[in-house]
Amino acid sequence: MDTKIRRRSEVEIGDEGEDLVLATLIANGDDLSPLVRHAFEMGRPEGLLRQLNYVVKKKETEIEEMCKMHYEEFILAVDELRGMLVDAEELKSELQSDNFKLQQVGTNLLVKLEELFESYSVKKNVTEAIKMTKNCIQVLELCVKCNNHISEGQFYPILKTVDLLEKSYMENIPARALKKVIDKRIPTIKSHVEKKVYSQVNEWMVHIRSSCKHIGQTAIGHSASLRQRDEEMLERKRKADEQNIPVVENQAYTLDVVEVDEDSAMKFDLTPLYRACHIHSCMGILDQFHEYYYKNRLLQLNSDLEVSSAQPFVESFQTFLAQIVGYFIVEDRVLRTAGGLLVADQVETMWETAVSKMTSVLDVQFSHMNSATHLLRVKDYVTLLGCTLRQYGYEIGPLLDVLDSSRDKYHLLLLDECRKQTVDVLGSDSYEQMVIKKDTDYENIVLAFSLQTSDIMPAFPYVAPFSSMVPDVCHIVRSFIKGSVDYLSYGVRTGYFDVVRKYLDKFLIEVVNETLLDTINSGNISVSQAMQISANIAVLERACDFFIRHAAQQCGIPVRSAEKPQASLTAKVLLNTSMDAAYITLLSLVNTKINEYMTLTESVNWTSEETKQNGNDYMNEVIFYLDSLMSTAQQILPLDAMYKVGTGALEHISDTIVAAFLSDSIKRFNANAVISINSDLKMLENFADDRFYSAGLDEIYKKDFKSCLKEARQLINLLSSSQPENFMNPVIREKNYYILDYKKVATICDKFKDSADGIFGSLSNKNTKQSAKKKSMDVLKKRLKDFN
Repeated sequence: MDTKIRRRSEVEIGDEGEDLVLATLIANGDDLSPLVRHAFEMGRPEGLLRQLNYVVKKKETEIEEMCKMHYEEFILAVDELRGMLVDAEELKSELQSDNFKLQQVGTNLLVKLEELFESYSVKKNVTEAIKMTKNCIQVLELCVKCNNHISEGQFYPILKTVDLLEKSYMENIPARALKKVIDKRIPTIKSHVEKKVYSQVNEWMVHIRSSCKHIGQTAIGHSASLRQRDEEMLERKRKADEQNIPVVENQAYTLDVVEVDEDSAMKFDLTPLYRACHIHSCMGILDQFHEYYYKNRLLQLNSDLEVSSAQPFVESFQTFLAQIVGYFIVEDRVLRTAGGLLVADQVETMWETAVSKMTSVLDVQFSHMNSATHLLRVKDYVTLLGCTLRQYGYEIGPLLDVLDSSRDKYHLLLLDECRKQTVDVLGSDSYEQMVIKKDTDYENIVLAFSLQTSDIMPAFPYVAPFSSMVPDVCHIVRSFIKGSVDYLSYGVRTGYFDVVRKYLDKFLIEVVNETLLDTINSGNISVSQAMQISANIAVLERACDFFIRHAAQQCGIPVRSAEKPQASLTAKVLLNTSMDAAYITLLSLVNTKINEYMTLTESVNWTSEETKQNGNDYMNEVIFYLDSLMSTAQQILPLDAMYKVGTGALEHISDTIVAAFLSDSIKRFNANAVISINSDLKMLENFADDRFYSAGLDEIYKKDFKSCLKEARQLINLLSSSQPENFMNPVIREKNYYILDYKKVATICDKFKDSADGIFGSLSNKNTKQSAKKKSMDVLKKRLKDFN
């Protein structure tokens, strides 16, 4: 029971708390929906209704109490309210009366006001229409202007007009149809402008490509002019150095200022390109144009790098190379002035492509060329190309490397061409001494190649010691030096004198020297020709010093550098060796000719019964021939060569005399034959002495010409001796017969059989001497047999 009472009281306390919360919410004017939602969610709506009824009852009680407290005041208020209602009714009636009167008066005003409002509305619409019309007129004027720019091809104003339409007018165009048309036309206009600009750029590319050849040729022509001017200055300086002309002080510091009027070809127009860059920049597609330009110019370059097979390269290389030069001159200006249309890396890529292709083309074409002249022409043009493009900052090293790698091929071709010329010169030479009639000819033939042996100008006509072959060969050598220098100049190497010297040495050895040796060894030359060839070789050997000096001058180095021992030519030694070979051939021919005269076995009566004191006829012919030979040798050969010819010929005559005694065809000879040959030998000895001393050889050589006849002289002396057995005496033999050989003497003595002197010969004193000589000879024969 107590438990139930306690629970009820708890419920009432709980209800009172909830009623208090509910009352508070109502008093505050708060929203009761959360509380209602909560009651329904909890499944207790009855409690909420009960609480609301409780609150209502509570409020009613409060109202009743309030009314009871203010009842009298309320009654007074009601009375006042009723009084006010009466006043209000009166006021209402007055207001209705006034309103009626006002309605009557304001009806007309309202009509006028409505008309005024309508007028204001019309005015506003008209004003708006005018404004819209003005906008449309401005838009249409811009469209008309844009059309005019399109018809006149003024692309930048077109884009400015379109940009103005887009930014300032498109949002304010009231006419939808107009706006729609303009929206549709703007992309078309931009596309039209883009196509037109690309079309102009394409036309410019076609035009500039056709102009590149002329641009390149003009630029290369300028480089060639500058090179020629530099070469002329160097040539003047070289001549001044040769003549030891002092350089004038004011000349040393003269600055040559040359005003160069730039050729019209070098003033090519890049305006279409600049315009295209600007237009594409305005359109916001500049990068796209950059890529388009680079791609198409690269295609043009690749096309230009293709070598036409319809024309030989030697005829088309100038056009081919000039086109490339013009191309890169244009691209250099584009790089510098077109505001980023090209970047340095792109130009470098194009240049590397061109260099790679050009080096490949040059390698192939050089390998197919068979003319040094053609190869030199291409090389010169390539170096001019390099000189021209180096001014624009392009790296030309790989091109010069190709030229350097082909230098051996060029010099082989040059050697072959000069070999043909040399063979022709030697083949057409008459091998007769040149006769120079004028001083100008002397300067051009002798002084030009330093062939003179004296600084004194000779009297004219002047008979030179050489034939026409020498100056002709010198001309060929000089042209070879020029060709070599021309190829090596302006290349990779700056100091190329050593290379020129190497090829010059090769030319002199393999061409000049070998051709001379072939002529010498051909077997088709006479004595006079062999002698002239020997003289020519001597002159050419002397000319080697001129060749090396000339090469140094052409290479632009001091001549004193070329005169150092290490700069000398190996060919000089080989020419000296060839000169010895020529002497050998000359002596062989001379000996052969002497053999034709010295037919001792036929010309001498070996068993004559009579004594011949004046010698044999053949010796006169021999001496006449030797006199002619030595006179010619003295004129054209150096003294040492003349000495070799004389000694060789006389030694051969001595050997021939000894060989005649040893000949199998001579079975026996007598004292008369010995006396006859002794006379011949004396004549020859006299001639030898005369020639030796008249030529001044005694000042140079100790061994005279007469000593070359020693063997024949000692043999004749032995055979003429009254005591030939003294030959076996070592002292006497060493003094008088030291050249004679035992076996030869034994063979010859066996043939020496003197004839009887008649019936009464034994009674004379002469017979006594001959008998003593015969006994001595018999003793010698016997002792020689014992010795052998």
